[in-house]
Amino acid sequence: MGGIVTYTDEIELSTAENGKISVSVVEQPYGPNSEAVASVGIFLKKDNKEPDWKVHIPRKNLDEVLAALHFAKSKLD
Repeated sequence: MGGIVTYTDEIELSTAENGKISVSVVEQPYGPNSEAVASVGIFLKKDNKEPDWKVHIPRKNLDEVLAALHFAKSKLD
C-alpha cells in the first residue's frame, strides 16, 4: 500500500490490553489516480508498525458500510 495517509482517530481497543483501532484516510492507496479510501486498522499491540488486520473502504461504499455498522450495533445493544 502506498499513498498519502492522514490519521483521523485512534481508539483504545477494548478487547486487547494494549491494542488500538486506527482510522485514517489514504489518498491514492494503490498508486496514482486510484481513489481515496477510509482505512481501519486493528492493532493488538499499540507499538506495532503495521496493523494485525485492516480494511479499506472506498468512498462510494462508506455510507452503506456505516449504515451496516449502525445496524450491527443495534443488534449488540
